[in-house]
Amino acid sequence: MGKLSVGIVPVTAFQQNCTILFDEDTRAGVVVDPGGEVARIMDVIESNNLTIEAIWLTHGHIDHAGGAMDLKDKLDGLPIVGPHRDDEPLLDQLEQQARMFGSSDPARNCKPDQWLSDGDTVSFGGHSFDVYHTPGHAPGHVIFHNREHKFAQVGDTLFRGSVGRTDLWGGDAETLIESIRKKLLPLGDDVSFVCGHGPGSTFGEERRTNPFIASGA
Repeated sequence: MGKLSVGIVPVTAFQQNCTILFDEDTRAGVVVDPGGEVARIMDVIESNNLTIEAIWLTHGHIDHAGGAMDLKDKLDGLPIVGPHRDDEPLLDQLEQQARMFGSSDPARNCKPDQWLSDGDTVSFGGHSFDVYHTPGHAPGHVIFHNREHKFAQVGDTLFRGSVGRTDLWGGDAETLIESIRKKLLPLGDDVSFVCGHGPGSTFGEERRTNPFIASGA
């Protein structure tokens, strides 16, 4: 097992951080949240000589899961893993979400090969990630945390200086803040994270400065 590397491919008009996690030595990896522009994602995979083992989803919103089924087809049927089953209604309506948001990128309703639960573990290329169920932005939202490299992919739960929106179906502000304070922050101030949009940060920096969670965190 070599070094864990992280590549970000901002996709669609939402500029969602499709994330490619891979091992620098073996080039084995996974794609997290392929929200669309599958051809661009495939170009990155092929140009970096990566062997993708699975597609991981943090939640079922169109900007994160809209390209999952097309990418699965391009990768010869590799499994789609996650999110939590509570997001099944969202994944069943990705095509409707695309119409609602006026997305020009094609989307297909998604059927994951494996649902995830709090406490599960997923892995690739010798790198293991703990799964945490973090509802609030979406009912079935999950995050992925690698203890060895002190790294997390947190989807739309937490952002640099902000938190996920809670005005969409199944969102709840109180639940979201509870997820951040009880699931994310205890993982350690030195954990760096990639989020669903924009630049990443560390849990410590957000604990100190994020106006949504700094008070009482």
